[in-house]
Amino acid sequence: MGKVFGYPEFDEKGEMILTTYDNDYSEMMMDIRVYRMAAGEKRFFYREGEETAVLLLSGKITYQWDDSEKTVSRKDVFTEGPWCVHVSGSHEIKVTAEQESEILVQCTKNENSFDSRLYAPEDAPWGYSSVGKFGNVAKRRVNTIFDHDISPKSNMVLGEVLNDRGNWSGYLPHRHPQPETYLFKFDRPEGFGASFVGDQVFKSVNNSFSAIPGGELHPQAVAPGFQMYTCWMIRHIDGNPWLQTDRCEDERYTWLHDAQF
Repeated sequence: MGKVFGYPEFDEKGEMILTTYDNDYSEMMMDIRVYRMAAGEKRFFYREGEETAVLLLSGKITYQWDDSEKTVSRKDVFTEGPWCVHVSGSHEIKVTAEQESEILVQCTKNENSFDSRLYAPEDAPWGYSSVGKFGNVAKRRVNTIFDHDISPKSNMVLGEVLNDRGNWSGYLPHRHPQPETYLFKFDRPEGFGASFVGDQVFKSVNNSFSAIPGGELHPQAVAPGFQMYTCWMIRHIDGNPWLQTDRCEDERYTWLHDAQF
């Protein structure tokens, strides 16, 4: 197993690199980067033979893609839902920052062609998961921006999780054969949590990320007093896409479903 956790930083151009096809996290099979944009700044995203998703994390931007244009805003990932433009290869996305903003760009190789789409907050509503289970300490909000059911020609999945303070997510401990990347953010700069990748555990802090190889268990936890945001990104395997109905919980812990606390 290669590296499975990272603490990247923004460079002088406002780019923060998480995973690429040839860096220490190449097992993710995705190119994932975060950009800080100053008001008035423009960025262009175009990849031949690769699909691209541009997710607004905070700020106000104008998307331009194909023959469409939309100005959208998001105060932050903790209080408002996602905006995202998703295109197949050979389609360009132009982003103009109307104010200081932050965006995440997720790409992977894909020769399939599919219709470009703008996903709005109402397309990816937050829903609570594990309410009342496991002593109610794994309750969290989850959204799915797109997956195999929503975008069947895509090779990626994109969604978000908001942990309640002091709670767990990705629980029960589970695994799946597809690689997954988590980007973490906290509602306070001193916030922290714990990220488990197999038998290893790492301190998650703002803008850190997990690069979870296929087949590894990966529950997460956040310290009491802090809210943790996770952007979760999965890469389908050829012939074996990740599906919402897949339940790959570790059998050592499934007794917890019926336990009383």
